[in-house]
Amino acid sequence: MGRNGTHCLVRKEPQEYGFWQQTVSHRLVFSILLVFEDLGFAFEESMALLLLLLLVFSVVTADQDVFIGVNVGTGLSDMPSPTQVAALLKAQQIRHVRLYDADRAMLLALANTGIRVTVSVPNDELLGVGQSNATAANWVARNVVAHVPATNITTIAVGSEILTTLPNAAPVLVNALKFIHSALVASNLDNQIKVSTPHSSSIILDSFPPSQAFFNRSWDPVMIPLLKFLQSTGSYFMLNVYPYYDYMQSNGVIPLDYALFRPLPPNKEAVDANTLLHYTNVFDAVVDAAYFAMAYLNFTNTPIVVTESGWPSKGDSNEPDATVDNANTYNSNLIRHVLNSTGTPKHPGIAISTYIYELYNEDLKPGSVSEKNWGLFDASGMPIYILHLSGSGMVLANDTTNQTFCTARDGADSKMLQAALDWACGPGKVDCSPLLQGEPCYEPDNVAAHASYAFDTYYHQMAMASGTCYFNGVAAVTTSDPSHGSCIFPGSGGRNGTFINGTALAPSSNSTASNSASQSFHGVIRSPLIIGFVLWSAIFL
Repeated sequence: MGRNGTHCLVRKEPQEYGFWQQTVSHRLVFSILLVFEDLGFAFEESMALLLLLLLVFSVVTADQDVFIGVNVGTGLSDMPSPTQVAALLKAQQIRHVRLYDADRAMLLALANTGIRVTVSVPNDELLGVGQSNATAANWVARNVVAHVPATNITTIAVGSEILTTLPNAAPVLVNALKFIHSALVASNLDNQIKVSTPHSSSIILDSFPPSQAFFNRSWDPVMIPLLKFLQSTGSYFMLNVYPYYDYMQSNGVIPLDYALFRPLPPNKEAVDANTLLHYTNVFDAVVDAAYFAMAYLNFTNTPIVVTESGWPSKGDSNEPDATVDNANTYNSNLIRHVLNSTGTPKHPGIAISTYIYELYNEDLKPGSVSEKNWGLFDASGMPIYILHLSGSGMVLANDTTNQTFCTARDGADSKMLQAALDWACGPGKVDCSPLLQGEPCYEPDNVAAHASYAFDTYYHQMAMASGTCYFNGVAAVTTSDPSHGSCIFPGSGGRNGTFINGTALAPSSNSTASNSASQSFHGVIRSPLIIGFVLWSAIFL
């Protein structure tokens, strides 16, 4: 008898399990099934247990293979000390960081934390490193060898967006990578530390549809030997992906939902006519464009790591979509997309590890207001917003405190709000009695206020699950408590304003770090992307 009182199944012959035995790994699965059967489990139970084991295994391996990291810029007038930065990273369980230099104090602060660190050769040091093997060896000795293994340095990024921001250094870029790698080989560190260089997505021409993308051919003398180097050393192609700028510069061609990873109806998905692949977000389309551009040069097995991606939480008057809600939506959806190992349409299931731009708002950055407001935290360690990450594991400041809310989107069409309100109070099974006249949430008596209460109630009834604060695009997640007077919204802590997650760190007045010259200015016009989107605009019309 089985453990649940049912009769055990007769042991199946190997051929009855079909494909399970066709490889060594399948034979292992078969052996596990037989062990479960010997323990008294029915075949169906054995399969369920096996799937559970595979799920656990996939979570463990996913933690090792795919990651979300954070860029650490230093352009703050009140930059926290390196020890405070390290404390914030540990408190937020951030296990991968990218530095724009190899600041000694920061590397010492990160020692013995286990955090995986990408250090960078700043752009202003690239020429020296690329022209002299000895200079490269000295750089590695001073900035890497002196800190490992206590500091877990796993990658060296040589420069940043060199082809587009410092083209005069492009001829020595590949030499710089080779010299750095040679120094790692001499120190027996080449197996644990990869070497690569981040690129702007603007080096990809004719980007949409992705299948026809190719790199600017004028860079072939650099790109081809670079890809050969990455392939021969088992490294990856570093790419900076900014859907915010693609959206802003498209003049309305790219829908906001497409840039923010929001769900799209099938008729709004972008279809690559050459491959029939469906694209539901800008991020995947840009990454696949890079895959196709590499394939155009006959390089098909080089993985991609996105070294910068994010969304600003504040902007100038001509940047109306640089908002806290949109930044929250983009980064939350990006994290979920990456950690779920969704992959891209061209390479489904092959996750794209990504570094969020960036840890802190940087008030010293030049340019527009948005340039200063890409951070997840302010200088004191307070979150700019609480990321909406239910179901994606413990990473960064997440919403396990229930301190996020779902409210009507500013400027939403009143008829669509009314339809969504009717659905929430009807099929959505929301108790809307507090909205009746004389009840606590009747005032203000307008559709936006009433819809906000209904949306938030439904959102919390559904445990803030992904997609439950959408309502056909008229709702948005916010960290501002909309409660007022005696009308208390679900999830409210009883006070208005942004919730603080308890990881605040006192700012330092003695920071020695300076903003690295290798940080790229994001307001660069990425015209090839926009031209491609304009040509592809019929998809969205």
